[in-house]
Formats: sequence, structure tokens, C-alpha cells
Amino acid sequence: MTGTGLGMLPELKDSSFTLTDRVGILTFERNDVRNALTGTTLVDDIIRTIDWANSSPDISVLLLTGDGSAFSSGGNVKEMQDRKGLFGGTVLEIQDQYRRGIQRLSLALHRAELPLIAAVNGPAIGAGLDLACMCDIRIGSTKALMGETFLNLGIIPGDGGAWFLQRLVGYQRAVEMSLTGRLVKADEALEMGLLLEVVETDELLPRAKALAAQIAAQPPLALRLTKRLLKSAQKMELPDFLDVCASYQGMAHHTEDHKEAVDAFIEKRPGKYSGR
Repeated sequence: MTGTGLGMLPELKDSSFTLTDRVGILTFERNDVRNALTGTTLVDDIIRTIDWANSSPDISVLLLTGDGSAFSSGGNVKEMQDRKGLFGGTVLEIQDQYRRGIQRLSLALHRAELPLIAAVNGPAIGAGLDLACMCDIRIGSTKALMGETFLNLGIIPGDGGAWFLQRLVGYQRAVEMSLTGRLVKADEALEMGLLLEVVETDELLPRAKALAAQIAAQPPLALRLTKRLLKSAQKMELPDFLDVCASYQGMAHHTEDHKEAVDAFIEKRPGKYSGR
């Protein structure tokens, strides 16, 4: 996979990647361990893909989904039992392994400059749920099953899940999910705002691709600026935020795509954008 002037996409070991009409699809392919994020290279695959996408002018939306029965089962419980990998070592060693391991994933998704859509095809458990929460939009199949289950195993959401979850569903629901460790079915996840939509299993990818295509059809530069604004709005006071809006708007007004969008609107036709 080649990006304009950027060389080859980094090699992916446990995932596959396709790019069609500015929509990238990253598929987790470790169904043998239900797409666990530990004991596999999925974390590295996701980070490499996002880093490439942030720098590539060829992609506007990234869609994440799982191959097989699960979106992601999160941490590998067998490794926890054996105290291997991320879960082995002294207190300081485990702390460092989290910082240099799963927490790199949280930071990578948080700094993604393009919209991220999670197509939740099945269970998204523990860190798998948190991964979905790190995306901008979540569409689930009727087989989606979601749980913040760390406490059931005597640990806490070390990937930052407590930060992401409450921003989606509110503090009270996040507390209830985190402290009970219960599993939430697709219909309830839709009701509480964890999922934007729920569709039948065979409709999941078509629906997610259709939404991604709708977003990817927008002017690429203004699309990324809008994503950056939405993230900035979560942490800035209004006066400072309005200054940023004014600066970004100045950038947008000077793009060729802005003129094309206005012309297309007046002429009642789809825009043809160059990303300039």
C-alpha cells in the first residue's frame, strides 16, 4: 500500500489493510485469540496504521473491525494467569510495560487526525471496549457485546478506559459498568450511547463503509481541521477555542477545495476535491 510521497505502509503482522476511495479499513486477524490486544502485534499494527494515516493525503477515514467472532477480547487472560508479557515482572516493570505498550495505543488513537469508525462485529471486552471507545463513531452488529470488565479480574483499566468511557456515557453509567463488570448487549449499548447504530451482522460492514464513504466525500483538508476542532473543544475554554476556530477558518477559506465546494453547491453537483 503506497501513500503519495510517503513510501510503503509499515508491514502489518496480525491485521490487513485496504484503501479504497479514501476509506481505509484495518481488519484485526487474530480470531484464534479473539483479537486480543496482548500477546499479539495488534497494538503495533494499529499504531503504525494511524501514524501512516496522519501523514498521508490519500486517506480521509479509517475503519477498524475484527475478523471472526470478536471485535477484541482485550487482554489475554492466559498471559495474566502465567504472568507473561505485559503482566509479568516487578511493579516498576509492569508500570513501564503499560506505558510502552497498551498506553501507546490510547495516545495514538487520541492524536488521530482523521475520523475513526469502529465496526463492532462481536464482543468488545475490557481493552477491546476501550479501543472502540477511543474511536469517533461506533456501529455495532446485533452480536456486539461490550463490557468494562477489568475489575472482574482484580485489575483496573490501565489503558485509560475510565477516561474515555465516562466521556461517552456519563459518569454514573461509567461507574456502574466499571464497578459491576457486567456485559452490555447491543440494544442497551445503543440506548446508552456506546453505539451510534445497531445493524444485522451481514449489514455491519456495508453500513460502516457507507458512512465512511459519506464522510470521505467531504473536502479532505477541512475534514481534518474539523476533527481537530472537535477534539480541541473537549479541553479548551470558549474564548481560546473561538480563536482557534477563526485561525482554522482562515486556512479553510484559502483552500482550492473551498471554492470547488461553493461552486458545486451552487451548480447542484457533487464536489470534486483535490485536497488543496
